Amino acid sequence: MKKLTVLAASLLLAQSVMAADAAPAGATSAPSVPQTNDQWLERMTDFTRNGSAYRDPKVFVPWSNAVTEPGFYTQMGSNMMEPGNWYRMMGTMMDPRSMNNYMQFADPNMYMRWMGAGMDPNFYTALMTQWADPGKMMRWGMMPMDPKMWNMMMQGMNPNLYMKWMMAPMDPRAMSMMMAPMNPSMYMGWMGQGMNPATYGSWGNMMNPGTYAAPMGAVAAPAGTMNFFDPNAWMGMMAPAYGQPAAQGQAAPNFNMFDPNAWMGMMPAPQSAPAPATAK
Repeated sequence: MKKLTVLAASLLLAQSVMAADAAPAGATSAPSVPQTNDQWLERMTDFTRNGSAYRDPKVFVPWSNAVTEPGFYTQMGSNMMEPGNWYRMMGTMMDPRSMNNYMQFADPNMYMRWMGAGMDPNFYTALMTQWADPGKMMRWGMMPMDPKMWNMMMQGMNPNLYMKWMMAPMDPRAMSMMMAPMNPSMYMGWMGQGMNPATYGSWGNMMNPGTYAAPMGAVAAPAGTMNFFDPNAWMGMMAPAYGQPAAQGQAAPNFNMFDPNAWMGMMPAPQSAPAPATAK
């Protein structure tokens, strides 16, 4: 029953985190890959960094290897019994950086990386090599006799474990976490992350007004280019002079899609009926 509980809890945790590094906003360095079960579990329970195995196939491959090892679930069961791990995990959920972690899924570059991996035979070879590893199958078969597994199960009989949970409400880490929602800087941090274009990956350029404004000294945008984020550009399309012929020496006005006369002017002129042939 305990083993079933550990497996169910691990599946829930794995589905909620799908591990890898969510680099800070604007960072371009490659995410580091954990090497041990402890490092993977620390990453997967950190909501500011636990979303990168789904964003990068190169991180998904070692993550897949880690979560198919029996020792991963043994270590997870032991970590779940420690109150301090829950304090840290819930604290990261309130961290504004967790927004950047998950909003990176809106980056189209992520889907391009997965498309490339889907066409790469090496990606499937790396996964199948892990899943067909005879040593891994033997470790699963020997898991009931693993001392780490027995140590995790015996922790349920340790009175110190229950004392830790009874004293959890008075733990300074728990009290600090409960006071965090009263800190105005937390909400300002969330607002700042939401307004930071780098939070949304390459889509963030659409939210950056500097992307559409020519910097000082740069070549101006060509005439007729419309800035979709400029309200004046939209209001200018409703100018009553649009659709009328330009005066001498003035540039022709832009097409006004709101002017029915402008649309009528695009229709071909009606052809006059041919004159009937006269009888001779």
